Amino acid sequence: MTRIGKVERTTKESSIAVQLDLDGTGEVEISTGVPFYDHMLTAFGVHGSLDLKVEATGDVHIDAHHTVEDTAIVLGQAIRQALGDKSGIRRFGDAWIPMDETLAHAAIDVSGRPYCVHVGEPEQFTTFTIGNNYPFVLTRHVFDSLSFHAQIALHVRVIHGRDPHHIAEAEYKAVARALRAATEPDPRAAGIPSTKGVL
Repeated sequence: MTRIGKVERTTKESSIAVQLDLDGTGEVEISTGVPFYDHMLTAFGVHGSLDLKVEATGDVHIDAHHTVEDTAIVLGQAIRQALGDKSGIRRFGDAWIPMDETLAHAAIDVSGRPYCVHVGEPEQFTTFTIGNNYPFVLTRHVFDSLSFHAQIALHVRVIHGRDPHHIAEAEYKAVARALRAATEPDPRAAGIPSTKGVL
């Protein structure tokens, strides 16, 4: 079974193309015009074992918001497309990721019911920018958009941390690992993992 998603989206604010293979080996090619976001999506692909290609251009001369959000939207749509009818997957997955002083946890249900709970980021970083154009607050927005468009329930918690770079990176890695666990084939599963018969 091939589990590949390929989605393109163009607006007056951005042009995004995402291709991913859920059964990849972590081969990534990322270009968004937002260097820290490139770093995070690279980590997302590698630690999620996704073959992931992202090409994005947008109005980063204004700020990174539109490009980052729109890329998350298209990434979520590509994940949803790649999942197909979700037959034979584990459905649930979670991951704990330590990164030096930081600890993050993510849990996923590939439920078809989008919902995002995101807690624990230190309030003092709400106005902080990582690198030259990635506002720290965009991380929550990425996961909101991703969960909605992938149609997954996603819980992300920062247990502790004091370095904004470490916090964001641990979150992306935790979500990637949880997604990998939730979407991988389950050799004991027969059909769609739901009492309803559909996800």
